[in-house]
Amino acid sequence: QGQVVESGGGSVQAGDSLRLSCILSGRPFSNYAMGWFRQAPGKEREFVAAISWNGGSTYYADSVKGRFDISRDHHKNTVYLQMNSLKPEDTAAYYCAARAFRVSTTPDYEYWGQGTQVTVSP
Repeated sequence: QGQVVESGGGSVQAGDSLRLSCILSGRPFSNYAMGWFRQAPGKEREFVAAISWNGGSTYYADSVKGRFDISRDHHKNTVYLQMNSLKPEDTAAYYCAARAFRVSTTPDYEYWGQGTQVTVSP
């Protein structure tokens, strides 16, 4: 059974940076596309970024394009979300997810983490 665990959330001020990490265990990492989603209180879960199984393709929500960067390290079975120029509207619980082979920008992923909170103060 696959397991996804996120880390790296925290409280920062607007303009700061954070890097989220996510480890996939129990499944061959190189076979899985990885995605990041977020959910703010009272709002639906929304797509943030995704990366194909081989890292060759990346996708971003318009709201984070140019500020966030998704990458993966196959030696560490880890995917990263580097978040720069953070804004208060980026405040949310961030979830990492894994999906076999095909990358997706919709939440049809097989394995989900528990989430890590990111809070951005003005």
